[in-house]
Amino acid sequence: MSLLDATLAAGRREAESRMRDTVRLYTQAADVFDRTTGQTVPGAQTTLYEGVGRVKPVAQASGVDTEAGEREVRLLDYLVSLPWSVPLPPGARVLPGMRIEVTTSQDARMTGLVLWVTGAQFSDQATAWRINAEDRS
Repeated sequence: MSLLDATLAAGRREAESRMRDTVRLYTQAADVFDRTTGQTVPGAQTTLYEGVGRVKPVAQASGVDTEAGEREVRLLDYLVSLPWSVPLPPGARVLPGMRIEVTTSQDARMTGLVLWVTGAQFSDQATAWRINAEDRS
């Protein structure tokens, strides 16, 4: 093992030790309107990853006010870190529009937060897998 490989392994262990939240990365099919009940039924969800992660707001993000679905929403940026070694199902890629749900957190206010993926960062020399996401509430 080279010095670089040993340093990356130590950095990945340290990064993972700071991942105290539990998150779920998933895709969701489009919602469907049920004419019989008059209700909108959420689309089917496919979980790509469920496990430890670190969710933190992007420090310089002040949020952007925008309109969505005829209401004002504030977009807040987050950086979600997952263990570098997280496998994805064969052929799966993380794409904008996927979602990340915080299922447990030391900060109870974070539990239940659903973030929308805006991008992902890949690198063989990273200590964690980082996903850019936004809170659209």
